[in-house]
Amino acid sequence: MKKNFLKNNNFRVVLVEPEIPSNTGNIGRTCVATGTRLELVGPLGFKISSSRLKRAGLDYWPLLDWKYYASWAIWEKQHPENSRAWFFSTKGQDSLYNATFKPGDVLVFGRETGGLGKEILNKYKKQTLAIPMSDQTRSLNLSNAVAITLYEALRQTKSFSKD
Repeated sequence: MKKNFLKNNNFRVVLVEPEIPSNTGNIGRTCVATGTRLELVGPLGFKISSSRLKRAGLDYWPLLDWKYYASWAIWEKQHPENSRAWFFSTKGQDSLYNATFKPGDVLVFGRETGGLGKEILNKYKKQTLAIPMSDQTRSLNLSNAVAITLYEALRQTKSFSKD
């Protein structure tokens, strides 16, 4: 039996208009593995019932704590206090590794082909971070970016135990 090295985790991962079901499935699996809530903001580029989504998430999808919002406006209205939300983009002016994460932070990612919209990036400019990478790549795969970010937030908040 595998040992659980995670303490309580109350981070949330938000995907705004994800387009590729296998990425969302992989992210769902990462969220199950870390005890993280996943919030999907539409419109989605696939149906939740997609076999590709479920295949990527394997048999973990029923274990996932997740919620769907039809639009960013609806999500934002239901979460008016976003001072502890972090937005991730190749356009971020600061590195993910310069941020100080706290339990309960919200980690927001955009769609695979276009990232977060300009209106979101402009509104939350000071809370927008980038994952460092060479200038030979445009961006990282969305599921990789979420995993890198989430595990860094868990590391910083000492959410791992040795017990």
